[in-house]
Amino acid sequence: MNAGAVVARKPGGPEVLEWVELAVDTPGPGEVLIRQEAAGLNFIDTYYRSGLYPWPGEMLVPGAEAAGTIVAIGPGVEDFSVGQRVAYLERTGAYREMRVMPAERLFLLPDGIDTALAASVLLKGLTAQALVSTVAPVKAGQTVLVHAAAGGVGLLLGQWILALGARAIGTAGSPEKAELARAHGYDAVIEYRGEDFAARVAELTDGALCDTVFDAVGKDTWRGSLNSLRPHGRFVNFGQASGPIEGFKISDLAAGSKSVIRPVVFDYLTGAQERRQRSAELFARLADGSLRAGAASSIPLREAARAHRALEGRATTGSTILTMDGFSA
Repeated sequence: MNAGAVVARKPGGPEVLEWVELAVDTPGPGEVLIRQEAAGLNFIDTYYRSGLYPWPGEMLVPGAEAAGTIVAIGPGVEDFSVGQRVAYLERTGAYREMRVMPAERLFLLPDGIDTALAASVLLKGLTAQALVSTVAPVKAGQTVLVHAAAGGVGLLLGQWILALGARAIGTAGSPEKAELARAHGYDAVIEYRGEDFAARVAELTDGALCDTVFDAVGKDTWRGSLNSLRPHGRFVNFGQASGPIEGFKISDLAAGSKSVIRPVVFDYLTGAQERRQRSAELFARLADGSLRAGAASSIPLREAARAHRALEGRATTGSTILTMDGFSA
């Protein structure tokens, strides 16, 4: 049996992505076969496609997250059954219609979390959960700066920070994005293209600055991020939408005894118990309304190249999913 997939045969721009038919294996011991309905669109997909991240073998199937329905199970699978809705989070491999996965790597979707939502929120939501709970725990009364506040992770972070009793300040690239961020928990949003965001942070905080900066932009924002931190503040760089950070020296942290960390969400999902705990909190917040993911924009999987161009061109807000033939979000 074959199924459609998007692949890249060499690193490059969105134009290297092509639609092909790939053979679908029979699930082996401990594995399940998933008919996928939607895959998430994330910057990590573009990092692998471009060659910024290590190229995995001769041919790349991009995609970190997807959701769908189990259609077959292999020997020894006890915790899942045919017909259950599941999602997963890996570094690559999600841009395909069908996929065999180890059962132990799956997240069972509870009632109330539909497939489109799961495909759009798993990576971003688990990233936000790890950031605020473990990487740089957010406490009531703190002030936190978040770059790309109108992006998928940024919209979740604004709400999560607010729910924890802290103040969220965001940056965004347009008035429309700033308005969207303010509707998702941000007390103030700085349009960074028109003003010095570090100076504005100082004004908004009466000179006290921020306890933490969550920075997924990288090259264009890192120095201003450090300048937005109070003494002992934490600079968390978890993405590089504008490119890798250049020119950073450890001595840049000396003024104020600041700290820096470059977390990767997969390092916070290393065991079954940790995966269950983090996903349970995410799903619970989505279910009780304290976290609103919003409707994801959708693009057919076959048009993945167009989706990558939009993402890298900062033409998206919130989340976008790539849908398989016959599925509509």
